[in-house]
Parts: sequence; C-alpha cells; structure tokens
Amino acid sequence: MKCTDLTGEFEVLILPAPESEVSGGYTSDLLSDVMAHARQNDALITIQSHKNTVAVAALVGMSAIILCNSRPVPDDMAEAAAQEDINLFRTPDNQFETSCRLRRLLDA
Repeated sequence: MKCTDLTGEFEVLILPAPESEVSGGYTSDLLSDVMAHARQNDALITIQSHKNTVAVAALVGMSAIILCNSRPVPDDMAEAAAQEDINLFRTPDNQFETSCRLRRLLDA
C-alpha cells in the first residue's frame, strides 16, 4: 500500500513522499520501543507530537506517522517531517481504533 492510500482515511498534514510504501504499522508512545521493534516502511501510530518522533521514524525508515486524538502538531515537527520525507497524518480516533483501521486497509 502507498501513503496516498491513507489520504482518504486520515487528515493529511504533510505528504512529502506520497508514493512511500506502507507495509505495516507499529503503535507505541515510547520512542525507545519504536526504535527497538518497529520495521522499515511501517506507519507509526502514536500521540507523541514532537520532532523527536520524526527523528525516530526516520532512523527506523518508517514511511508515515499517524497522530491520534487530534493532537496538535508543532511547527518544528511538521518541518522535520518535510525534511525527512516522513508523511504525517492525524485522526481524532484513539490508537486502538487507528490501529484497527490501518490493519483493515493493509488487508484490503
């Protein structure tokens, strides 16, 4: 699945790499956990809205971050996402609901 396939499901905040692959998802708010267990081309589902989240996603090689609970996005996070080619989405849903939505999209 491509990141463009997420645009109809989640609010698009930054889309610098729309053709990036999304092959799975990882849900966590603990960035050290993300570094240890997430995989390349995963979408990170989190409530952590700061630029360190982007740095971790880039380090792992993740293709997208989906922020839950309508979290506000600081300017430095949006700028970092654009620089690192990390697609950034937002949803009013919680992490469990968002994880289920992403799983359904991946299974379709």
